[in-house]
Amino acid sequence: MQLLPFYLVCDESGSMAGVGVDTLNSSLPQLHAEISTNPTISDKARFCLMGFSTTAAVLQPMADLGELDSLPALSAGGVTSYGAAFRLLKDTIEQDVTLLKSQGHQVYRPVVFFLSDGNPTDPDWHTSLRNLNEFPFAPKIIAFGIGDAAADVLAEVANFKAFIQKDTSVTPATALREFAASLTRSIVTSSASISSRDGQGFTLQVDDQVPGFSTLSLDKL
Repeated sequence: MQLLPFYLVCDESGSMAGVGVDTLNSSLPQLHAEISTNPTISDKARFCLMGFSTTAAVLQPMADLGELDSLPALSAGGVTSYGAAFRLLKDTIEQDVTLLKSQGHQVYRPVVFFLSDGNPTDPDWHTSLRNLNEFPFAPKIIAFGIGDAAADVLAEVANFKAFIQKDTSVTPATALREFAASLTRSIVTSSASISSRDGQGFTLQVDDQVPGFSTLSLDKL
């Protein structure tokens, strides 16, 4: 079977308390419902939920959403260690892809949706990101920033697309709901492309424009 792994990596630092985690927690059931009730999609997509603050943790190990009753809730506290997120992401992807391949599956390059509302508090996060980008199962990363997240940092994190909350006229709650909707659309349309291409790969579908966000350039010298 051909499988496309998706990883949702969410900032759970203290600044996400209240509106941030509450909005995400209210959006995750809709994501779960849209994917789990569509067998064509859930058969192709695998989903993992991770959170990070001072440390990082796998909140929902990689699974077929059609086999889950619900997704775990996010919480908030601590600082913003990007490095912890990237190190755990690398280890988790390596374990997941190795396992899926051992079960006879064809695994496409993993896709990561990374969300943060602030800047990294750990000085060595670039090293962890470089290690993630250079290992054999390196993922495609789509980064979203809200609140105090810096555009230049998000553009460094992403290697496929990056978005940042437009301005204070867009509330974090509105931006987060649009983020969740964009993530859901990407999983549905990208996974559907596997079935439509007769085993010839897939097309990663990510919105070019997301309401409430500005699209960042990833051109780097």
